[in-house]
Amino acid sequence: MLDPQKVRLGIAPIGWTNDDMPDLGKDNTFEQTISEMALAGYAGCEIGCQYPKDPTVLKRHLGLRGLTICNAWFSALLTSRPYEETIRAFREHADKLHFLGSRVIGVSEQGNSIQGRRDLPILPNKPFYTDRQWETVIKGFNEMGRIARERGMFFTCHHHMGTGIQTVAEIDRLLAETDPNLVFLLFDTGHLSFAGIDYLPVLKKYINRVKHVHLKDMRPAVYSIVQAENMSFLDAVRQGIFTVPGDGSIDFRPLFQVLEDSSYEGWIVVEAEQDPAQANPFEYALKSRAYIAGLTGL
Repeated sequence: MLDPQKVRLGIAPIGWTNDDMPDLGKDNTFEQTISEMALAGYAGCEIGCQYPKDPTVLKRHLGLRGLTICNAWFSALLTSRPYEETIRAFREHADKLHFLGSRVIGVSEQGNSIQGRRDLPILPNKPFYTDRQWETVIKGFNEMGRIARERGMFFTCHHHMGTGIQTVAEIDRLLAETDPNLVFLLFDTGHLSFAGIDYLPVLKKYINRVKHVHLKDMRPAVYSIVQAENMSFLDAVRQGIFTVPGDGSIDFRPLFQVLEDSSYEGWIVVEAEQDPAQANPFEYALKSRAYIAGLTGL
């Protein structure tokens, strides 16, 4: 069982409205989304495209429902835009998150990402960094890590399908070449599984660098279709590749055992992007909440 004094359970709004495909769930309002999160029994959430931009307004709405912000996606563009542009944007993002109560910042290098390109099949077209790009990413992640630690926060790299940090070898290189006191890992079961990777050895190897956890489940039948039809990442999401924990093929019991054995402290977050017209967000939020409670006691 996980200690509720150390581990908190959150959920991402991407099940209600998809940031990359805002037509998915466009009728689900911000107020409805966070009200259903609270009603389903979650303690916090991440930030979605329909959330108020003013952090004071956002904090007030969340506070009324007993929710807090635990993280928010940040797109680094170190490999495609001027270096200082990403650093400046990150400082602003970190200040906003700190005000909202978050102590984690999830970052993905998006300079050469294909995750948003519907014209490219996700599995055979994965991008790779050149050695020079690796140098830039390592330098930038270390600097953003220092900025985060100055604010009492943790910089976490979100390994992600369609990016230069997707495989075990890439995660290994990232964590070997960055400062272990500055750069941490946002561990995501769904993206490892989509990449054909057993999540458990990665989690065990890097549990001391994990500061945030995303829980996604996968539907094997949909994965077979994605492979057969050479789908893009976004089309795979539309098809239903991901679902909430307890509704797919991933066994989460070993994950929770590793977290318990390591005395993990932080958030675990249900983040299962689906078409809300096909998978009612509130219903699936309740389903995953009950499943996680049964395994962890949270």
